[in-house]
Amino acid sequence: MPVLLVLCAGCLIALISFGPRASSGFFLLPMSNQFGWGRDVFGFALALQNLLWGLGSPFAGAIADRFGIVRVMCVGALVYAAGLALMSVAITPGLLNLSAGVLVGFGLSACSFNLVLAAFGKLLPERWRSLGFGAGTAAGSFGQFLFPPLATGLISQVGWQETLIVFAAVILLVVPLAFALSTRGTQTAGGGPVAAPRQSIRGALGEAFGHPSYVLLVLGFFTCGFQLAFVTVHMPAYLADHGITAGVGASTLALIGLFNVVGSLSAGALSNRFSRKYLLAAIYAARGVAIAAFILFPITPLTCLLFGAAIGLLWLSTVPPTSGLVMLMFGTRYMAMLYGFAFF
Repeated sequence: MPVLLVLCAGCLIALISFGPRASSGFFLLPMSNQFGWGRDVFGFALALQNLLWGLGSPFAGAIADRFGIVRVMCVGALVYAAGLALMSVAITPGLLNLSAGVLVGFGLSACSFNLVLAAFGKLLPERWRSLGFGAGTAAGSFGQFLFPPLATGLISQVGWQETLIVFAAVILLVVPLAFALSTRGTQTAGGGPVAAPRQSIRGALGEAFGHPSYVLLVLGFFTCGFQLAFVTVHMPAYLADHGITAGVGASTLALIGLFNVVGSLSAGALSNRFSRKYLLAAIYAARGVAIAAFILFPITPLTCLLFGAAIGLLWLSTVPPTSGLVMLMFGTRYMAMLYGFAFF
């Protein structure tokens, strides 16, 4: 498969799948106000979504490593779209948990950038991989830049239910795009076979979790995901509580996505030039400083936008070095599964 076709299709999938998820927080207030829910109801559904997204990722990765990424992505996109469509008629907390929590969570685990990056690791030449990891992550970030303003505009013009239906239709575009990422019966661009099954899944897991560096990598990435999900879900309502308009909230999340394009591409390039473990440590440390500064300074439109730009540079820039470290430790054979565990 041509390199540019793989890159373009994978980046579009990352953009499409991550965009609606990054806009989830903008449905909290209209749904809670219409149905008289406390924020804990919506927050629990999104927490369930994040849990199942993480929990499903290694299983989706293992199935993709065994049967191919295309099948898994197609099923994931259908489940994701069904979850968004069902969310548009979720008039009870239970139905919200099923749609926004269970279906969207499992759908994301099977069609998001975790599998895109695994496909890049298997299909791209070695010299392209770090750039591919950065580009795939940046594309997901651009979805975060593109979709929040789109969500707020659609919600104000046509309503939150219709907006969810539009997003469900957009997710279905993943199905045709996934066929460009077929890893069945292919060779790596480096010349070796992708999938000579010399090691069982159990053997791969035993090797990985017996490796202290991999365990630390998983723990660090777990903390990273928790932190980012918390900001994505609660930032709009938190800013509204402090008198910040929805437009500024949308602009803040959009800036996170826009600056993360720069951060992710830069991290991909830097991963080829510097030690990935030290690069990862520096990103985590800088993110902690940015969040501490945001908490300590008064919340104004200016500080919100500055925080969005700063945290955006560090948002998913952890992904290229993390993906590279997983591949460096264990190769590409079970990359989708092992990166899925790191993603969890």
